[in-house]
Amino acid sequence: MAWKKTMTTKQLTVPITGMTCANCVATIERVTAKMPGMERANVNLASERGTWIYDPAMLSPEQIIARIDDIGYGVATAEVDLPLHGLHDETDARTLEAALSRLDGVLKANVSSVTNKVSAQYLPTMIGQGDLRRAIEAVGFKVIVVAGASSEDAEAAAREAEFKHQRRRLIVGLAFAIPLFGLSMLKDVAHANVLRVPEFLDQFYMWPGSGWVFLALATPVQFYVGKDFYVGAWKALKNRAANMDVLVVMGSSVAFFYSLGPLLGLYGAHLYFETAAVIITLIVLGKYLEAKAKGRTSAALKKLIGLRARTARISRSGVEQDVDIDDVRVGDTVIVKPGEKIPVDGVVIAGRSNVDESMITGESLPVEKQAGDKVVGATINKQGLLKFEATQVGKNTVLAQIVKLVEQAQGSKAPIQKLADQVAAWFVPAVIIIAALTFIGHLAFDPAGGFTLAMLAAVAVLVIACPCAMGLATPTAVMVGTGKGAENGVLFKSSAALERLGGVKVVALDKTGTITEGKPTVTDVVIDEHGSMDKEQFMRLAASIEQASEHPLAAAIVEAANGAVLSEAHGFQSITGQGVVAVIDGRRVLLGNLLLMTDQHVQLNGLAADVERLQGEAKTVMALAVDGVAAGVIAVADTVKAGSKEAIAALRALGVEVVMITGDNRQTAAAIAQQVGVDRVLAEVRPGDKAANVKRLQAAGKLVAMVGEGI
Repeated sequence: MAWKKTMTTKQLTVPITGMTCANCVATIERVTAKMPGMERANVNLASERGTWIYDPAMLSPEQIIARIDDIGYGVATAEVDLPLHGLHDETDARTLEAALSRLDGVLKANVSSVTNKVSAQYLPTMIGQGDLRRAIEAVGFKVIVVAGASSEDAEAAAREAEFKHQRRRLIVGLAFAIPLFGLSMLKDVAHANVLRVPEFLDQFYMWPGSGWVFLALATPVQFYVGKDFYVGAWKALKNRAANMDVLVVMGSSVAFFYSLGPLLGLYGAHLYFETAAVIITLIVLGKYLEAKAKGRTSAALKKLIGLRARTARISRSGVEQDVDIDDVRVGDTVIVKPGEKIPVDGVVIAGRSNVDESMITGESLPVEKQAGDKVVGATINKQGLLKFEATQVGKNTVLAQIVKLVEQAQGSKAPIQKLADQVAAWFVPAVIIIAALTFIGHLAFDPAGGFTLAMLAAVAVLVIACPCAMGLATPTAVMVGTGKGAENGVLFKSSAALERLGGVKVVALDKTGTITEGKPTVTDVVIDEHGSMDKEQFMRLAASIEQASEHPLAAAIVEAANGAVLSEAHGFQSITGQGVVAVIDGRRVLLGNLLLMTDQHVQLNGLAADVERLQGEAKTVMALAVDGVAAGVIAVADTVKAGSKEAIAALRALGVEVVMITGDNRQTAAAIAQQVGVDRVLAEVRPGDKAANVKRLQAAGKLVAMVGEGI
């Protein structure tokens, strides 16, 4: 959620509370769209967010929010109290108050020179506490401590409160509706002589006051549990609309108030209190399940947000200090130790290290970073100390933009949803008309049934239509789909993309990290059968020399040694493009490719055939030599992920063509393709050319999906 300026317009996105159905969406869109200066209004029921494009010269966020409130809905806001240092008098207070009030997203700001505190109400999707602190410091004051909810927790708190509210309504509804329903059904059974009921219940039904017990059980459900429906119906009717709440209120109220007649001896004998209570309780159950589903789908988004670091170590005026992530400014020098997360985006100014960027790029191998290289927030510094200058902070970082993309996708409307909204706008009035015609029809064509049967038939029409399945299910399905995808590492840039996925006929798979683990693993160890060394000794020597190396393949060899006690490598030397040399336990050890063995005059003897065989399997082969004699070879390769072969077979069974795109050589690509059952391979494709290859696949007239890894 953020401001987005395009030409002379701005974008406002806020979380909305109190919506219950597609008609609520239509009402908010219709009413706010009529405001002078409003260009476009878009509200999503599933994500419970609204987005408005407007002319800031004619409209303000406060006016839009006030209009939403006037319609009868709420906006989730955050409040914070910030103690200050340096506030001297009322003049300072008014200056700071005016500065904060001018910030986009701040709804109210109150500064007291008596308590030295600023209280602010703001939209957490537009501005954060870090922005408030920076604005305060820009005026010349200092924030001492931070108290209150964080920006990212404010909206979550509103959703949690809604979930608890629905759960409380459901518990109360069930507590009264279940015994009421049970007693009513047993009474009908007893009167029909279908089943003998206990004598004490029979006496209870014969007691003249039994109907008042039914009323006592039904009243809390009707007016406490059902209060939200009455309020929602009034909001809708006040704004000349009819939503699902109107149907619920009409259906339950007719059953409830009709039952007062027989109770007071005015007409009839049958009570329908249980009908009213069950209608309300069942729909509240639906609201509870809906709130629970929304909470689950937002977990993926929270997981993305949780990837970022919470604090950062910065150097200002030569002094190192740990600060909140929101307090990092563009231009700050940030220090990251080995094993720590990089807090924000920036450019390295000192140090050398390897950084795990797999969460962004999907590439499992760490990327070497040195002065001048860019680093991305939330990636992990593996080795070495890095100092970098912060270039993107807060909502401008790569991760923040990705989170925003997922939010927009969950809040966007798929083409089918727009159709559902159009239908929903006419749905409720149509249902009311059908219910009225049903009532009149029964009175006209079945006079023997009388008012009671006509009323029951009309109520049935109203109840069956609640809630509007398409109006409610479509946005919820979009949100659950995008949320479930995010849980499994699949992000959608829009609801339309999710909808189009059903028509995909070709799936292009990246190899490294998608089909394969993306992590080098020791696959084969071949020992010279004429030598005196066993496999355990061989791996101990190989791991001992590689423990001093930073090469990604070295980690695979050390891991394959299975925790063996390693010896110290003396005189370690790394020969670029060949391998490593060191003295271990008094013996000169070489580990590297065939070029290293040739340069060092080491004969492979009987191992040459094994080297050729393993290379033919698209594996990286290294030989180990001790004191000039070859002891064996190690093969390292990127192994196929568990489930890749089955997933590809499932796609093919659906009639989807599977293509593998990779930058690896043709031999390696062909070997992997054969293992997993891919028929078509595009090998030796550079990263920048992958999009062009996808376009060539699209040129055949089929819808193509490209599956890669990393965000």
